[in-house]
Amino acid sequence: MHKNLLFLLIALPFLIQAQINESDTARLQLRTNLTGNYQAGNVQLFALRGRIELSAAGKNFVFKTQNNGLYQSFFKTKADADLFSRNFLYYRPQQPVYPFVMGFVASNYRLKINTRVFVGGGATWQMIKSSKSNIKLSASMVYEQTNFSRSQFNNTHYTGQNQIRLWRATSWLAGQHRFNENGLRLHYTIYYQPGLDGQNNYRVSGEAGLDFPIYKGLGFTMLYTNLYEQVVVSGVQQRDALFSFGLNYQLKKR
Repeated sequence: MHKNLLFLLIALPFLIQAQINESDTARLQLRTNLTGNYQAGNVQLFALRGRIELSAAGKNFVFKTQNNGLYQSFFKTKADADLFSRNFLYYRPQQPVYPFVMGFVASNYRLKINTRVFVGGGATWQMIKSSKSNIKLSASMVYEQTNFSRSQFNNTHYTGQNQIRLWRATSWLAGQHRFNENGLRLHYTIYYQPGLDGQNNYRVSGEAGLDFPIYKGLGFTMLYTNLYEQVVVSGVQQRDALFSFGLNYQLKKR
């Protein structure tokens, strides 16, 4: 089962986007969580996972950053040591259509990725915006550079090189729905990201989650994610799924 965690920090620019909404009029938004697990004896396991999201709004611009960290070891052997930072700058995101620029930096020990960088921009259309529902459709273009620790891939076109560079187009649908004020919230994201280098190099992912408020910003959350990556290092599986749950804390200042 632990194999399903391999995609957590490489989930790419638009995964788990629904946590903080950049179109919210709040001047400052903060969301954070930290979970861990330690076992000894017949099974020796140590896992530490953290996430922090921050959104800061000015008159016309909103900056949002999402940062994840993961470390895991099994029988004192490192299994994961990953970081993922996603950063956006939006212009007037309260409008029905608004542009953005973005930059991402990631590493993933299990996927044999030393560094992965995305830089690009695009636009978002708010198809539905109300106090209870928000549905967005976005499109963007990014330039990707990934440095691998190995040079053998399931696609022989890339075999022999440790670095893959290419442009990617991305389209994605994201939604959030509240069933009552300050109550249960459903959020989901679906995206498709083909490479533009003439190879069959694409990624597709879907995610759905539920948030239950508990008390003054503290809540319980459940999340299911499924990711497929067409091009991977030889010996790494292309598809992964994960169901996770835990506590979160969210702060808003208007």
